Amino acid sequence: MLAIIKTGGKQYIVKENDKLKVEKLEVKEGDTIKLESVLLAADKDVKAGAPLISGAYVEAKVLRQGRGDKVRVVKYKCKVRYKREKGHRQLFTELLISKIIA
Repeated sequence: MLAIIKTGGKQYIVKENDKLKVEKLEVKEGDTIKLESVLLAADKDVKAGAPLISGAYVEAKVLRQGRGDKVRVVKYKCKVRYKREKGHRQLFTELLISKIIA
């Protein structure tokens, strides 16, 4: 079974037993959560929502909370000795998709 879910302002295509990194969710490691923003579910037939499918959800287990790789941002202006460097590490939640209920 295949589903398209929406979380953190982004859309993801998921199948059962997929690992997925999404924007940080306020849950503990090891918890099971329900993602109820299902936009499309497909098995033998395709169910598309307008915009969401009512009653459909995806169950996922939280594997870990973490921080991504550092991204460096540099501002530079030539001939005026101006240079600023900044780093950023995005927080994420890693999920294991266990069930898709359409």
